Amino acid sequence: MRYVTLLCILIVSFVIAGCKKDESKPTDEMQGTKSHKVTALEVTDVSNYTYVRVKENDQEFWIAVPKQKVQIGTTYYFTNTMEWKNFKSPELNKTFDKIILVDDLSTSPKNSTAANEKQPQHPELNKEDVKIEKAANGITIADLYGKAKSYEGKKIIIRGKVTKVNNAIMRKNWVHIQDGTDSNGQYDLTFTTNEELTVGSVVTVEGTISLNKDFGYGYFYKVIMEDASVKK
Repeated sequence: MRYVTLLCILIVSFVIAGCKKDESKPTDEMQGTKSHKVTALEVTDVSNYTYVRVKENDQEFWIAVPKQKVQIGTTYYFTNTMEWKNFKSPELNKTFDKIILVDDLSTSPKNSTAANEKQPQHPELNKEDVKIEKAANGITIADLYGKAKSYEGKKIIIRGKVTKVNNAIMRKNWVHIQDGTDSNGQYDLTFTTNEELTVGSVVTVEGTISLNKDFGYGYFYKVIMEDASVKK
């Protein structure tokens, strides 16, 4: 959970700090939880970040970490990464062809086995005391979790109360809903959408169900509804 939170903060703050629409963007290269061992060659501090030019084997590249003391010539390790293309730093007045966002730079090596385990998301949301009537032609959250395999790859309709919203992460809005039903402790459904929704609203959504979905950057879901649309 720490990985997701810190990396999301880095992503959002980088977007605010210097990314221009359609010019700077994350890529699928050097992302995820692979272990890296690098040597610091050059260090530049700004208000909130430390930029470090590093060398890994025969490759040199820049990384950005939450501001911390980094010493030239020291060996560092990290696992949690996301690559960003064409990032401009206003504070440095410099554009990086690519830069790697890192949230766990350390002088100690990582446990590669533990680092590469894919952990499902646990939003740590309490079950709310709600009773939402099932949508016409829809199913409940309990139905979905109880027979998840049978709904994989299919479009379904679910009605529920919005309990949490994270907007504009990886160009999607991430919304949690509950309807008061429960299947073996699973009572909260996450869906992605382009719609902007507010916590507390009751919505009916339709989207495709995916199982064991790995979006990278630490986002792994056993059950998720993708590209949901809000039904009027």
